[in-house]
Amino acid sequence: MRFQGLVLAIGCAVAALLGTPARPAPDAAFTRWLESLWPQVQAKGVSRKTFSAAIHNLEPDLSLPDLELPGRKGRAQPQQAEFVQTPADYIRERSIASLADRGKQLAAQHRATLAKIEQQYGVPANIILAIWGRETAYGSHKLPHNAIRVLATQGFYGRRKDMFKDEFLDALKILEEGHISLANMRSSWGGAMGLTQFLPSEFYKHAVDFDGDGHRDIWSSVPDALASAAQQLVNKGWKRGQRWAYEVRAPAGVDCTTGVPEFKQTVGEWIQKGFTPTHGRRPSQHELSEPASLLQPEGIYGPAFLTLNNYFVIKEYNFSDLYVLFVGHLSDRIGDPRTFETPWSKNAQLKSTQVESMQNTLMKLGLYKDKLDGKAGMLTRSALGQYQKANRLKVDCWPTAAVLEHMQARAKR
Repeated sequence: MRFQGLVLAIGCAVAALLGTPARPAPDAAFTRWLESLWPQVQAKGVSRKTFSAAIHNLEPDLSLPDLELPGRKGRAQPQQAEFVQTPADYIRERSIASLADRGKQLAAQHRATLAKIEQQYGVPANIILAIWGRETAYGSHKLPHNAIRVLATQGFYGRRKDMFKDEFLDALKILEEGHISLANMRSSWGGAMGLTQFLPSEFYKHAVDFDGDGHRDIWSSVPDALASAAQQLVNKGWKRGQRWAYEVRAPAGVDCTTGVPEFKQTVGEWIQKGFTPTHGRRPSQHELSEPASLLQPEGIYGPAFLTLNNYFVIKEYNFSDLYVLFVGHLSDRIGDPRTFETPWSKNAQLKSTQVESMQNTLMKLGLYKDKLDGKAGMLTRSALGQYQKANRLKVDCWPTAAVLEHMQARAKR
């Protein structure tokens, strides 16, 4: 073992002198795990040839987020922007305006296809365009990762190993069936592929051949990709003829702790209590009887929304309120130049470690029962509001330094 270590050290030194980076040692455990999957791969109908080509010289990508690396110390894992940015940071007006302008051009270019999709699936053309715009900037964003490498890494080192292992198996099946080549199978850090970002399992659940060429091509066929996105929304419960949400002017003294999905009233009941849709938008008679939840992404600051069923369907596409707000607002802006009537505030979000500390306190007090993740989501904001009520603080349902200091001082008593 000492001799092997000396040889490796000499090799690295020589490589450094020659200006050639030394190749890292293979990850033996990762390689063994890959080979152990062969029976499951074979059961999927994937040939040994396809499997061998996919895993040849495959090494894990340890720069990916959301990994568990026992015994390895490194930089903190990056997080998805939806969860660490304020709404104003995430829903930037410059980005929305640019994507809306391009969306209008594409709406005209693909008018016939979009009309056919809307007629068949009941999903508005602008919603589908907005998803395409948010996911890959209408295909102009080049996906940075090798999908097979991403899925294999997440399947072995990720926090959701079983899920990603299954996605890896489905990705191999996609290769076996010739839907895309190995070289062209690019993805996000989470393994999502194509113009509208599908995981491999979603490809098999929702992808359609809308252009009629005999192939389900979410990578380069705009009709297939957009219709597949519509099909996914329908399969998740999209309601024809219903908006995603209504921005509203909230009445003074609104109880922000009620801003959780479980607290529902009909749109008509919310309006009777003083919640007025902005920009003169009028819910249909059918929508007035539909249940809706109150959403205040910045607590009492910034815009407020009544979220209907279709809001939560889009959230199934990407589990982030800011994602849904981006897509929903972009879909509106493609056909309407008006911005949010109420501007976002200039509040700064605390560091995720500070928000997690607050969640931990709220959990100990029995006010919060969700994950300790450092994210100021609906349940965290509502629990903060309950804490503020109980301690006679300003009730704004937003994690501020003042509330954190109050919690810390209370803990020292």
